[in-house]
Amino acid sequence: MITWLGKHSLISALACCAALAGCGGGSGSSGPPPGNTDPMSPTNPSGPVTPGTALNFAASDLYKDSCGAPRTSNAQDSFPDLLGRFEDEAYWLRSWSYETYLWYDEIIYSDPEDIIPSAQGVADYFETLITPETTPADNAKDRFHYSRDTAEYEAASQQGITFGYGASYRLISASPPRELVISLVEANSPAAIAGLSRGTRILSVDGEDLVNGTDVDTLNNGLFPSQIGEQHSFLVQDRDAPDPRTVTMASAQISEDPVPITRVIDTDTGKVGYLLFNRHILTAEQRLVDAVRTLEDQNITDLVLDLRYNGGGYLYIANQLAYMIAGSGVAGQTFRTLEFNGKNPNTNPITGQALQPTAFRTTTIEAQPSGTALPTLSLAQPRVFVLTTGATCSASEALINGLRGVGIEVIQIGDTTCGKPYGFYPQDNCGTTYFTTQFRTVNAVGFGDYPDGFSPANTTGASVGITLPGCQAAEDYSPLESEEDPLLSAALGYRDNPATCPNPAQSVINGANAESSAYDAPTGRSENSGLRLSSPMLQDMVIRLAEG
Repeated sequence: MITWLGKHSLISALACCAALAGCGGGSGSSGPPPGNTDPMSPTNPSGPVTPGTALNFAASDLYKDSCGAPRTSNAQDSFPDLLGRFEDEAYWLRSWSYETYLWYDEIIYSDPEDIIPSAQGVADYFETLITPETTPADNAKDRFHYSRDTAEYEAASQQGITFGYGASYRLISASPPRELVISLVEANSPAAIAGLSRGTRILSVDGEDLVNGTDVDTLNNGLFPSQIGEQHSFLVQDRDAPDPRTVTMASAQISEDPVPITRVIDTDTGKVGYLLFNRHILTAEQRLVDAVRTLEDQNITDLVLDLRYNGGGYLYIANQLAYMIAGSGVAGQTFRTLEFNGKNPNTNPITGQALQPTAFRTTTIEAQPSGTALPTLSLAQPRVFVLTTGATCSASEALINGLRGVGIEVIQIGDTTCGKPYGFYPQDNCGTTYFTTQFRTVNAVGFGDYPDGFSPANTTGASVGITLPGCQAAEDYSPLESEEDPLLSAALGYRDNPATCPNPAQSVINGANAESSAYDAPTGRSENSGLRLSSPMLQDMVIRLAEG
């Protein structure tokens, strides 16, 4: 059993990813529905269920795979879908949430018979099966509740296969005058071939002014193509270039590199390793093993781990990387323990297994040869410098928390992380994979209470999370591997003198304050503008534009 900690994409999230139901199973798309009524299931429209109240909702298995629009099996794919009703899909969601949701007793349950009988009606109903409570910093308690097309999710989460241009965006200003900057470019992608790079600003899309334009449909359609082969034109301003230029790109299938940069920086006090780690996907394991071996061979004395855009993924990879950083001395110690809702204090309600701590993983799983000992770093001190932003989420935060649980000092440079100590088991039903918060993770000393994230010690503002040693610093979109990058520069400076931190307000991009970023990585929403991510599980955390 492999656990997934995805972002929200974005998706998310901590999650246990066994073989998804959509990958196999039943033999056809027709058959009797499990039942059109739910006489044992009272509704609770007037308020949340109080703790300890038992409702007689029918078991979710009764409605599983009963679909309003079943998928059709073919030679390549076999689906368990049966012909049913969209209301049956909603009944399944209600019972499944009541059985497994971490805050099941805070949901305001409504009657599935009241939904609009359509796929959209089911999606809207799922959005209601969530706690309305807030965190100590007055954020929504659950910002990680979402669903995704199953086929798309499997391709992205397992192999890093997406489609687009291979460019990740950051929204510096959400309202006119807007500013959208490219934060990452995948090698050999359409964006790379077009000469785009980190720090390039997009000024217009298909002739529509991005800065002040009102045709947001044109902007979104061009920035976030809906299929492979779409061609769109962009007016762009490259970093430090005197004049804008026009590029045309066609969307394509993109294979993301989860570990694109490994570097050794020579300093007067020893070699510092720099590792950019963007996604906890299956292909990351081999890349991380190779990167750590490289750094081990170079005898680095300190490590800077760049997680600024890592929204999460498979938790076992976070476990392995934590071991490779901490060293063989933590073998046998606890990396994390899962905690489920109050109905399941001792048992995992998804797997039925007894709850017990998970130790640090010391061997490979996907990396070849499987089962061999993982490499470990021999750092001069039991510490690691971690670069973070609001897009640092889920499995990345579990990595931080797991290291702290065994006495490794985590020095945080950048900004407050997303605040997701929670996770889920992605569940396919009728071609949609649902992600509902089902557990939280705690470290070896039982700590897992960081719903408002981790923050560098000198962080200011309303939403400050659990403070760690380090410095607040803002991006200016310098090359990530460059010592000009404010986050990397601050880490190296702190290493020499912990008493000195940069002024985040001094970090700017093309004259705009980088602190004015309007994106909300963990939720995919901007609370003050209604913006949404194009896809919540993608680590790039791109945000849909809206009129100002």
